[in-house]
Amino acid sequence: MTETQSSNDISTRLRRIAELARRRSGEALTTLAHHIDVDFLRKAYQRVRKDGAVGVDGQTADEYGEDLEANLRSLLDRFKTGRYRAPAVRRVEISKGNGKTRAIGIPTVEDKVLQRAVTMVLTEVYEQEFLPCSFGFRPGRSAHQALQTFWQEAMDMHGGWVLEVDIEGFFDSLDHAHLRRFLDRRVRDGVLRRTIDKWLKAGVLVEGQLQRPKGGTPQGGVISPLLANLYLHVVLDAWMEREVLPRLRGRAVLIRYADDFVILFAREDDARRVQAVLPRRLGKYGLRLHAEKTRLVPFGRPRSGAVEPQTFTFLGFTLYWGKSRKGAWVVKRKTSKESVRRGLRRVSDWLRAHCHWPIAVQHQRLLKMLRGHYNYFGVTGNANALNHYRHAVMKLWYRRLNRRTHRGRMTWSRYLRLITLRFRLPNPTVVHSIYRRVANPRT
Repeated sequence: MTETQSSNDISTRLRRIAELARRRSGEALTTLAHHIDVDFLRKAYQRVRKDGAVGVDGQTADEYGEDLEANLRSLLDRFKTGRYRAPAVRRVEISKGNGKTRAIGIPTVEDKVLQRAVTMVLTEVYEQEFLPCSFGFRPGRSAHQALQTFWQEAMDMHGGWVLEVDIEGFFDSLDHAHLRRFLDRRVRDGVLRRTIDKWLKAGVLVEGQLQRPKGGTPQGGVISPLLANLYLHVVLDAWMEREVLPRLRGRAVLIRYADDFVILFAREDDARRVQAVLPRRLGKYGLRLHAEKTRLVPFGRPRSGAVEPQTFTFLGFTLYWGKSRKGAWVVKRKTSKESVRRGLRRVSDWLRAHCHWPIAVQHQRLLKMLRGHYNYFGVTGNANALNHYRHAVMKLWYRRLNRRTHRGRMTWSRYLRLITLRFRLPNPTVVHSIYRRVANPRT
């Protein structure tokens, strides 16, 4: 079978799983693991990042691929017979750019392959269940779609009240007993469930010491985002859709990206009622709101005599009301101060570690970092923040180059000539235009 035929066969299988899930809506599915074979695992391996950090066994994706067919056959046999043992996850701390760190779990390559395969199957099942308010880690959905949805809803409502919510340590607080009950509702395939249980019970290697957390799912695991979406689908999304929204006096909309979400209300009294009951709802399932980061924000369109609208941060942007070119009040977005600090910290740390590399190589890396920043933050109305970011990167690079040359050789004017004639840093571009989306909503 050719690679194209194999890919088409996998796509056909995934469509069949989706059709089965739709046809048997609300029922528990007991036969799913038979869809996973060597071809399926091969496809999963192709989707695994090849430049990712290594797990506890130190094996890279390329090394695993040197004898790929034999490795996949062995993996499939152990998976189907129950002899597969989930290895410990290597935990590392990465900087959040504000002096704090976030724990990331790094599975082995083989674990990533199997997690990817199981995730491919479960995604087809749960995509038939998940609601439109959920945007994180779902096929065909993105953070910018979440932001665009908020923009459209806020404009239609002429603003309102925003409940900005932060769940404290969500990925470490996820309760395994509740998660298993949620899985029971739709997935009771013994092979899949046995494997998921092994991942939930797998130890975490921290500085050479093996720990076995009683709850949570480590960020970094391939299957973790899907399990997190399932958890919050039951705890939050479906609860809001079926129990909360029908009882409100005015309009409201929930917009969630993974564990980051906001709720926009047309009426203040509705917002305060939900704000009061939300901690009890989440607490029932072992989750706790961050007291300092959860707040109710007046976000009505500015008008005389009304409460002055505030700003809030969502998915890396600060959202606020501003005037359009035609003088109308519109919801605008700009890069949040924290996102700017975090981005510049990454640039500064990289330049410090590679200050003696050739200028041309440094330039290529900076181009990649700038384009990555523009690709996410390049939205309509954010030009000032993007230009500020580019200028800050220019200054960081100048300081590093100036320190490695003899005193007085790298003047600012010489540096400007250098980056103008040979190593230009690109100007910001609008990648995500509100106006293009309004004119063509399907884009």
